[in-house]
Amino acid sequence: MSHQPNSRRWWALIALVLTSLAVGFDVTILNLALPSMAEDLHADNAQLQWFVTIYTLVLAAGMIPAGMVGDRFGRKRTLLVALVIFGVSSLVAAYAPSTGIFIAARAALGLGAALIMPTMLALIPTMFTAKERPKAIGTLAGASMLAFPIGPLLGGWLLNHFWWGSVFLINIPVVVLAFLAVAAWLPESQRERGRRIDVGGVVLSSAAVTALTYGLIEIGERGWTDAAVFGPILGGMAGLALFVVWERRAGEPLVDLSLFANARFTVGTALATLANFTMFGVLFALPQYFQANLGTDAMGSSLRLLPLIAGMLIGMSTAARLSRMIGPKLAAGLGFVLLTAGLFWGATTDTGSGTGLAAAWTALYGLGLGCVLPTVMDAALGALSPGNAGVGAAVNQSIRTLGGSFGAAVLGSILTSVYSAAVPQQARESVFAGLAAARSAGSASLADTVRSAFVHGLDIVLATSGGLGLLGVLVALAWLPGTPERPRPSTPRHAQEAHVPDTRGARRSGGVH
Repeated sequence: MSHQPNSRRWWALIALVLTSLAVGFDVTILNLALPSMAEDLHADNAQLQWFVTIYTLVLAAGMIPAGMVGDRFGRKRTLLVALVIFGVSSLVAAYAPSTGIFIAARAALGLGAALIMPTMLALIPTMFTAKERPKAIGTLAGASMLAFPIGPLLGGWLLNHFWWGSVFLINIPVVVLAFLAVAAWLPESQRERGRRIDVGGVVLSSAAVTALTYGLIEIGERGWTDAAVFGPILGGMAGLALFVVWERRAGEPLVDLSLFANARFTVGTALATLANFTMFGVLFALPQYFQANLGTDAMGSSLRLLPLIAGMLIGMSTAARLSRMIGPKLAAGLGFVLLTAGLFWGATTDTGSGTGLAAAWTALYGLGLGCVLPTVMDAALGALSPGNAGVGAAVNQSIRTLGGSFGAAVLGSILTSVYSAAVPQQARESVFAGLAAARSAGSASLADTVRSAFVHGLDIVLATSGGLGLLGVLVALAWLPGTPERPRPSTPRHAQEAHVPDTRGARRSGGVH
């Protein structure tokens, strides 16, 4: 007898979309508020850096243990608790009277986000069939990307009319709506009550990811050769090696390492990480280009990101259909071809280029990105059984987060190095410091040199990202499955109820069926 899908699953997806927006808004608007916060809270540069980085550190370190929490205690319950943490922390951050309290609130926000992100992803394969899953993933990813233009636009308006804390109050109504929607529409998933907590795995994974993330963050400030950079990165890599050894010997490991024997999960995660690498680098460089070379403000920069977002939304809306028509291999390969073409086109930018060229290449890049992400994420999540969906999604999300951080750090360092080598000493701190020095000296030639150096650095960044896009084409065509995953006629009862194929055998054998 066939099992009928939960009739409320698409309403439940709305709850996840609202949850995703709550997290996305917080990520995108903090930088706008930093100048006001520096004045009101008397924060120095180091404290401003911690305002941003503490969130990333806690988020990256907490996701894998958070996936285990969802698997063990139920994902609906975990999501509700996470939303409460996120909402209360946003309220504390908005009214923080000191830098210490604000940093603590940001750490708590990171914890809430760490519980939210893998739990949301883990719910997708348990609520939707293999045919529906790409559409669900594309919808959720599209909602996440909507936060990029909406967050800064709304944040800029609030900062023009209210105090800096108002940007954190944006989270409150979204969190309340998300909480009510999750409570009303989201089904509870199975729980693994008898499973012991792998304390050693939690400690090692958290410490390793924290060290790696910290080292990557510091690259932008200190450069690659500083001990504060390569020390944490080497320590994080050593911690990950110890984590693998520990998990192989643990009776009930935090992460089932046999996940990586499945080509769908491993290649899907790797390609999603590669796409994130390029995306974070592009999003790091583009707003600076818009403001320094086109003379826009923060809101103008957000508006100029709309072609990229529109391209992504179109790509995501067609990714599922495309994957069914030509298979995940060709769909992801085509997506990487499009995003690579967009990046190489963008690498032709010069100081005379305007908004038109930027809109064209970012739209093409966004279209390719929109085709790639749902396709490769579906390949990865489709390899998860209901019992390990939380930890598996957390591993996927944690690796993608590191890939994004690494992309911003590496591509940002390339941009900084190319720019600094081409400008005088007084302009090397940043393109904005260079333009300020040119204005102070009344030197039009210095301003032209600064802009030319920055655009050259941008072109190198985009060409490097385009090269990585070509690598993505090759990996997708070589190792992604050629046909969409289909439910098997006979599956264990728990897999039938979750509407996903039983992949445990595939993970043991390392095959793709």
